[in-house]
Amino acid sequence: QVQLVESGGGLVQAGGSLRLSCAASGRTFSRYFMAWFRQAPGKEREFVAAISWSGGSTNYADSVKGRFAISRDNAKNTVYLQMNSLKPEDTAVYYCAVGRAITLRVVDSSHVDYWGQGTQVTVSS
Repeated sequence: QVQLVESGGGLVQAGGSLRLSCAASGRTFSRYFMAWFRQAPGKEREFVAAISWSGGSTNYADSVKGRFAISRDNAKNTVYLQMNSLKPEDTAVYYCAVGRAITLRVVDSSHVDYWGQGTQVTVSS
């Protein structure tokens, strides 16, 4: 049974930083991308960042480019999201995701095979 367990969410002031982690288990994830999505209250779930199996390719939503960095450790089946210069509009539940896509440029919810349970990130102004 595949499990994705997120950690690292919390409350932070605007301008601060948080690091999210997601540990995957239950199968091997060779050739799968790992990604983060987020969903704010009253809004649809949106793509944040993705990283290829090798870690050699990444893609980011325009809203987080230059502030967030995604990385992965395949030995630990873990993906990370370093979030810097946080803004109140980054407030959302953040979800870890694992899936397959021809290219990271087209990743959206339809490419996801497995989801984590979500972790809350709240940025105060």
